[in-house]
Amino acid sequence: MLTLDELTSAIEDGSIDTVIVAFTDMQGRLMGKRLHGEFFVEEHVAEHGVEGCNYLLALDMEMDPIPGYGIASWEQGYGDFGLAPDLATLRRIPWLEATALVLCDVVWHDGTPVAPSPRQVLKRQVERTAELGFTPMFGSELEFYLLKESYVEAHAKHYRELTPSVPYILDYHILATTYDEPLIRQIRNGMQGAGMRVETSKGEAWPGQQEINFRYADAVTMADNHTVYKNGAKEIAHLNGCSITFMAKPDHTWIGNSCHIHSSLWRGGESAFAGESDVFKRYLAGQIACLKELAIFVAPTINSYKRFAAGSWAPTTLAWGHDNRTCGFRIVGHGQGLRAETRIPGGDVNPYLSFAALLAAGLYGIENELELPPPLEGNAYESDAERFPHSLREAIDALEHGTMARPALGDDVVDHYLNYARTEQRLFDEVVTCYERERLFERG
Repeated sequence: MLTLDELTSAIEDGSIDTVIVAFTDMQGRLMGKRLHGEFFVEEHVAEHGVEGCNYLLALDMEMDPIPGYGIASWEQGYGDFGLAPDLATLRRIPWLEATALVLCDVVWHDGTPVAPSPRQVLKRQVERTAELGFTPMFGSELEFYLLKESYVEAHAKHYRELTPSVPYILDYHILATTYDEPLIRQIRNGMQGAGMRVETSKGEAWPGQQEINFRYADAVTMADNHTVYKNGAKEIAHLNGCSITFMAKPDHTWIGNSCHIHSSLWRGGESAFAGESDVFKRYLAGQIACLKELAIFVAPTINSYKRFAAGSWAPTTLAWGHDNRTCGFRIVGHGQGLRAETRIPGGDVNPYLSFAALLAAGLYGIENELELPPPLEGNAYESDAERFPHSLREAIDALEHGTMARPALGDDVVDHYLNYARTEQRLFDEVVTCYERERLFERG
C-alpha cells in the first residue's frame, strides 16, 4: 500500500504518472477516472475528491439509464455526486505501467453518504456491528474460468464454443495448473504487489476453472480487495491475449463459478465464535432465517440462479452442517479460526452488498436471539431443508414481502435494489434467447 507522501514522491520522480480514482457500482464494476499524477497532487484531490455523474448508480449492465431510482433520474437532471478518496486503499497497480489506484466513498455535495452506494451499504452494517461491540472479519473465495480466446474474440463468437485453458477437470492438479501458471503467477504476484496477502491458487472442478485465495481481513478491506482483484485479473488476462469470466454459470453444461464467503465476528482481538458460542449460533441462525429475503444481494442476476443445481457443488438449500459441502452454510475451522462459510453466492456477486446482507442477517439473529436448528447430516440436496430461491423472480418476491430487510438496511437501500432486480428481470423477459430460436424456429 502507498501513503500520500509516498505517492507524491513517486509522482515527482516519474515512477507514477497516473492515478485511478474509482468506486464500485451496483454491478460490482470499478467506475471512475484516470487523473494525471501532477493534477492529483496539485489540485489536492486526496482531500477534495472528484465528481461523477450520479447516473452511475442508476444504470443497467449496458450503461443505459433506468427509471425508478430515487437518487438519480432525468427529472432530477442526472447531476453529480462526489467521489471521496479513502487513502487507506491507495496502492500501486503493478500490471499497469506507472499507475496507482485509490478507492472512494460516494457522497453528496454536503458530504453525506449516498446510502445505496455498495461501499456505503456495507459500511453502515459494519457500524451496526460495532455498536454491538464486534468487528466483522471476512474472506471471499472467487472462482473463475480461464479461456484461450481474448475478450474481443469471445465477443465475436457471441461467447459460444469458447476454449478452456485446460481441456479436462483440473481440481487440485499440479501438472494441469502448471500449464496456466505463467498467467496465474502474474495475477498472484500482481495482487501481492497491490497490497493484498495472497495465500493460494488451485485448479477447480471443471476444465479451465481456477481459484486464487487471499488472507481474510475486516469486511470493508476484504470487499475492496475483492473488487480490485476481480478487475485486475481481467486486465491481466487481456494483457495476455486471453479472457477470464467470473459469471455464475457461463454455460449450462459447466459447473458454476462460486464465491464462498467466510465470516466471523471478533471482539477484543479474539473470535467471538470460538467454541461455537451463543454469538456464533445466533449469527448463523440469522443468516439461515434471513438469506431468502436477502437473496438479491447474494444472487443478483438472472444467471445467478442457473448455478443452483443438485450435485453441482453449488447449494440448493439453507441447511447448515459441519464441513458439509452440500449445505448452503458449511462450518469450518476450530478455536479462533471457527467460521461460517456461506456457499450460496456466485462469482457475479457484488462483495459489498453480499457482505452487508450476511452481516444484516447475522445481526438480526443476534439481536433477536434466534435459536440455531440442528446441523444437517448427509446429503442436503436430497433433504427436506428449506430451499434458497430458485429464480430472481422468487427472490424479488421474498424481499418485497419480507419484514427484516427494511429496518436493517433502510428503505432507500431496499427500494434502490428492488428497482435494480425488477429491471434485471424485465430486461430478460423482453429478450428472445438462442434456446427459443433453436427449439422453435423450424419446429415451432
